[in-house]
Amino acid sequence: MQNLEECLEETEVNDHVSVSVSRFVTLLHKPHGPFKGLKIHASKKEATANKTVPNSTVTVRLPRELDAGSNNTIVFCMLTWPEANMTELKAEGVLYESRLVGLSVGGKKVSGLLDPVTITMHLSANETQTPRCVFLNFSTKTLSSDGCLTQWTAGSGIVTCCCDHLTYFGVLMVSSTLTPQDQENLTYITMIGCSLSLVALVITVVLFVTNRKVRADVTMKVHFNLVIALILLNLHFLPSQWVASLSSTGLCFYMALALHYSLLATFSWMALEGFHLYLLLVRVFNIYISRYLLKLGLVGWGVPAVIVSLVVISDRGSYGSVPQDSSSKICYIVNPTVKMGASVGVFGLVFVFNMIMLGVAVRRIVGFHQSKEFGQSERHKAKRAVSTLLGVTTLLGITWGLIFFSFGYLTTPGLYLFCILNPLQGFFIFLWFVLSLRKSGNPTTTTSSGTRSTNS
Repeated sequence: MQNLEECLEETEVNDHVSVSVSRFVTLLHKPHGPFKGLKIHASKKEATANKTVPNSTVTVRLPRELDAGSNNTIVFCMLTWPEANMTELKAEGVLYESRLVGLSVGGKKVSGLLDPVTITMHLSANETQTPRCVFLNFSTKTLSSDGCLTQWTAGSGIVTCCCDHLTYFGVLMVSSTLTPQDQENLTYITMIGCSLSLVALVITVVLFVTNRKVRADVTMKVHFNLVIALILLNLHFLPSQWVASLSSTGLCFYMALALHYSLLATFSWMALEGFHLYLLLVRVFNIYISRYLLKLGLVGWGVPAVIVSLVVISDRGSYGSVPQDSSSKICYIVNPTVKMGASVGVFGLVFVFNMIMLGVAVRRIVGFHQSKEFGQSERHKAKRAVSTLLGVTTLLGITWGLIFFSFGYLTTPGLYLFCILNPLQGFFIFLWFVLSLRKSGNPTTTTSSGTRSTNS
C-alpha cells in the first residue's frame, strides 16, 4: 500500500484524474491557487472532487489547514481488502465491508491537524455492533484509533470519522453489549458519584486537620493517605474527558500521566490498608516497626512514581487521548499492553491480596463479636460486625473487583454496580471517618491504640 501511495503521489496530473479498477477507486487532484479545502465524493465505481456522485458511499472533507499547493498532489483511494486478517492486525472487530480509505498529500507528512479531516461513510443498520474509526498503522501492523474520533448515533446509517492525520482509514464494527442509553447513564452516574466523593473527601481532610486526637492516631493517618490519593484521582478523572476534547496534546499528556499516577497511588494505599489490617488482626502484638509511616509513604507514593517513570522512559507516546465510546475520549494510557501491565495487572495483585485480608478480617471480627465476655445482644453484635466489615471492604477497595465480573450476561448489571459503588468510595470513607469520630466521643478506637506501637 505504501508503494502504491508513493507511486500515485508522483503521478503528474493537470487538474484531477479518477481511476476505477475492480476493488480499487482513486482520485488524484492538483490544487490551483490558494488551497481552500476540498470535498471528495466516492462510490464503488468513481470518485470526484467537489461534486456529488450517484450511490455515494464515502465523503471526505479536507481542511484548508493542509495548505496544499500546485506542487502537491492530493491522493484519495478507496480499496476493498477482504484478505485482511483481523487477528494479525490485533483488531477487536470486523473491518466494515473490508474497506479502507487512503488519503495523502505528495511531498507532505500530515499529522496533528487542529481542524480534522472528516470521512463520512454510509453503514447498513446493525443493532448488535458499534462502529469505531481506526487507521492502519504500518509500523506496528495494527488497526489503531489514536487521533481519531468517532461520531455516530445509534440507528443512523452514517458514521463520521474526525482524524488529525492522513493515512489509510476504516470503520471497525465492534460487538456492543451496552446500548447508547446505558453508556450515557453510566457516564452520568460516574460523574455524579465522583463529584460527591470529591466533596466528601475534602471535608474528611478538614476534619482530620482540625482534630488533634485524630491526627495522633496511626490508623487514621493511613486512612488519610488513601483519602489524598482518592482526591488526586477524582481531580484528574473528572476533567479528563474535557481535556481530551481540546487540541492541546501536552495538556492531555499531563492529564493522562497524572491520572495513571493517582490511580496507582490509590491501589498502593488500598494494599497498605490491607497490610495495616494484617498487623492489627494477625500479628496483634510485637508490631513495632521503626519509622512505620515514613516507610508506608515511600511505598504508597514512591512505587507508583517508579512505574509511571518507567512507562514515560520506555515510550512517552503511551499517554494520550483514548476513545471512551463512539463519541467521547479520555486522556489516559494509549498502549493496550502498558495499560494491561501497569494498570490492570497492578490492581489484580492488590485485589487478590486484599481479598485474602478481607477473609482474615471476616474470621477475626466474627470471632471477636461472638466472644461471651461482651454482654451485648446478638442483634447489636451483628450490627457492629456488619458495620465493621462494610468499612473494611470500603478501605480495601473490594468493590473495584466488580469489573472482573462485568462480562457476558453480567456485563450491564455488573457495570452499573461498578459505576455506582466505585465512584462513591470516597463518600463511604467519609461516612466511616465520621462514625469513627462518634464512637464513645473518642476518635481513637481499640485497634487504633494498638497501631501506635508501630511508630513509637
